[in-house]
Amino acid sequence: MPDPDKVIATVRRAVTSLRSTLGRTGGVIQLDPTLVDEVMVVGDLHGSITTFRKVLDIADLAKKPRRHLVLQELIHGKSSYPNEGGDRSHQLVDLFAALKCQFPVQVHQILGNHELSELTGRIIGKDGEALNMKFRRGIETAYGHRYMDVFQAYLELFAALPIAVRTPNRVLLCHTLPDSRYLDNLDLTLLNADSWPPESTERGGTIYALTWGRDTSPETADRFAEMVDVDWFITGHQPCQDGIKRANHRVIILDGTPPLPGYCLFPVNQPVTIDSLLDRSKVIDLISD
Repeated sequence: MPDPDKVIATVRRAVTSLRSTLGRTGGVIQLDPTLVDEVMVVGDLHGSITTFRKVLDIADLAKKPRRHLVLQELIHGKSSYPNEGGDRSHQLVDLFAALKCQFPVQVHQILGNHELSELTGRIIGKDGEALNMKFRRGIETAYGHRYMDVFQAYLELFAALPIAVRTPNRVLLCHTLPDSRYLDNLDLTLLNADSWPPESTERGGTIYALTWGRDTSPETADRFAEMVDVDWFITGHQPCQDGIKRANHRVIILDGTPPLPGYCLFPVNQPVTIDSLLDRSKVIDLISD
């Protein structure tokens, strides 16, 4: 069994680092063009350690100090412990926490609906099983009687995650775009808040809308881009058969799960277009060393 005290200490150091990330105001990180040259953003990982390791190889953060890495949706994966021991995706949370401590300036994770579901107790079901319960069983399998202490540390980390990362060249990295029916009632002041009222995380609330939406219409993209003053979006949240999808003239969706995990590595100090971002979006080869 991993040492729960060490894991908890690492996760809590990561929480402190998340909240004090350079350029962060409330729930948004604004990258500084004098300190950052490029960003690698990855689609939802959902517990895939294989993909995570490949991502680290490509990102090469130690040798690329002006490159930032943006991850999303680490939890609720397909890999399980034997004998109905639960979901192993908590291991990726542990690895992320260690990585954030190692590279506090360069590494980010944005809030997704699966992390929000853990914070709010909202059940996510798949194939007839509650992913939340499976996630907790996995933590209990790994950490025994200390599992609730570890789980509480994870909730602290999820609560510290930013909503979005903004680049100097007007790209917003976020989990998804709100559905059009929520746009009129969005309280965008919450993007600059350090905490959110409970109603904002419930169905129809602003934080809910910013993590659960699935609207890919051009009209919604145009309106939301004007509201948040950006030109382009790179999101996750929605499965993509080929790992990468151009959803409309402003939005690229990345899916970080096997067999074709997608990422985009792009410069932040020069103008980009949706086509240039798409050209820089690649699928990770999980087979070759």
